[in-house]
Amino acid sequence: MVAFSEARSNRLLAVLPDAEWARWQEQLEMVEMPLGQVLYESGATLHHVYFPATAIVSLLYVMENGASAEIAVVGNEGMIGVALFMGGESTPSRAVVQSAGYGFRLRARLMLEEFNRAGPVMHLLLRYTQALITQMAQTAACNRHHSLDQQLCRWLLLSMDRLSGSQLTMTQELIANMLGVRREGVTEAALKLQKAGLIRYARGHINVLDRPGLEARTCECYAVVKREYDRLLPDQVAT
Repeated sequence: MVAFSEARSNRLLAVLPDAEWARWQEQLEMVEMPLGQVLYESGATLHHVYFPATAIVSLLYVMENGASAEIAVVGNEGMIGVALFMGGESTPSRAVVQSAGYGFRLRARLMLEEFNRAGPVMHLLLRYTQALITQMAQTAACNRHHSLDQQLCRWLLLSMDRLSGSQLTMTQELIANMLGVRREGVTEAALKLQKAGLIRYARGHINVLDRPGLEARTCECYAVVKREYDRLLPDQVAT
């Protein structure tokens, strides 16, 4: 049985009304989410939905030649598996843990039953899905129109919003895979940010030293996404 105090580390679980939480409490399972774990593959049927608590998960679109690019990042603000209740039951994206931690999972059948009650959970998940779609659309626009160091700043800020500290464990190769660019480009962009005193990068560990500086250097895409999440997912009991 998952305690409510544990589940509150995920924002969606934290705002469940008492009646819904009483139904979910016996069914939620706390799970470890190690770095690199694939929660689901492209086209696979979803058997669980996941609510990250301290982990961060990347949603990646994978091309036929194996190349990939991140279309969204999900952490303690959201859930993995929206295709389930949107009617598709599968998705062309891959979900991979990019920052290790733990989370909670719920069986797909139970999630569908809850969604089909057409109550607070349905409205909450639809608002979350709108916020997630905004992030996906803004990511596509950002990757097309903004510089790599702006994209890196956006990616770092989104990741920091989903972590309790200011350090991220991530190799440049993995960042390059997330952003869909060459590793050399990430190296150059990271060096620019380090020389500007915004981050410190060494041996796969990124420390954010100056968050306001990152926010000033990034493009408008980060603020657009953050405003939409804050608007659609306020910290109050779902209705």
